[in-house]
Amino acid sequence: MPDSPMRQEPPEAERSNAPDNHSAPGSCCAPARGSGFGGGSAPAEPSTGTARHSIEQVDLPGGVFLMGDASGDGNRMDGETPVHEVELAPFRIDATSVTNAAFAEFAETTGYATEAEAFGYSAVFHLAVAAPPADVMGSAAGAPWWFGVRGADWRHPGGRDSGIDGIEDHPVVHVSWNDAVAYCAWAGRRLPTEAEWEYASRGGREGARYPWGDGLMAGDESWRVNIFQGRFPAANTTEDGWPTTAPVRTFEPNGFGLWQTVGNVWEWCSDWFDAGYYDASPRVDPAGPESGQARILRGGSYLCHSSYCNRYRNSARSSNTPDSSMGNAGFRTVALA
Repeated sequence: MPDSPMRQEPPEAERSNAPDNHSAPGSCCAPARGSGFGGGSAPAEPSTGTARHSIEQVDLPGGVFLMGDASGDGNRMDGETPVHEVELAPFRIDATSVTNAAFAEFAETTGYATEAEAFGYSAVFHLAVAAPPADVMGSAAGAPWWFGVRGADWRHPGGRDSGIDGIEDHPVVHVSWNDAVAYCAWAGRRLPTEAEWEYASRGGREGARYPWGDGLMAGDESWRVNIFQGRFPAANTTEDGWPTTAPVRTFEPNGFGLWQTVGNVWEWCSDWFDAGYYDASPRVDPAGPESGQARILRGGSYLCHSSYCNRYRNSARSSNTPDSSMGNAGFRTVALA
């Protein structure tokens, strides 16, 4: 998964913190549910309620764009190439990730329990753990910076000694793909397709690495994105101002008016993951493979670092199983046609 431990064992290059252009898909994320931390009980069926969605919307015109890695930065096993032409119908998308406040309204209205709550644990980055030692289940195989923490969930992002008071405007985390879909069903929304997500993230900048262009820093050398600074994974200097999540309206919006599509938190998309999909992807409104084992995540997170996970780019892809949750992944939604 994104910046968190995954099903696959990371290759030697990643374990030594070498650049991750050849890393396994999703290996810079958290581990897949059920791998590395031990088991849990099955989640309850999602409940539904009255639709209510408070996130600001952006209307996008659609049209034709070039999808994929045009700069040569792509991770070989992620399937960011070939660059290919995609045509999209107009759509309406959230300007920001879904916030803690918006998700709380859903959970309180419906009584929905997330998969992290049902299973009793979730993946937390080691520097973000806020829990009694007895709650820490141990680290993930191949990604020792990820701990399984009992009691970690969207209300307690670091564990049972943490909460969301004061960070209501931060993106909700510890939500699985299934949880995001449950929210969408309640709100009368859907997750974006991977193609819609990339088109929206580019903000009209054809072929650019980032939503703002090709350079990582602003002209005054200030940060434009919430990622990991310092020596990953041991020491985060927080030069961007945030050790974990930032408010959803931090930094600047892209050319379409979307905030933080890269960095901050990974965002679930509707598609199944297939590294070879771009070779056979339809030109018009591609919706991903018909089946798979993992769902797409896009955008990178506050844990991405140039020495380990360079997936804080418009074209970067990652994935995890639909029941997996972690402290650096959330979602944004799209209006139904």
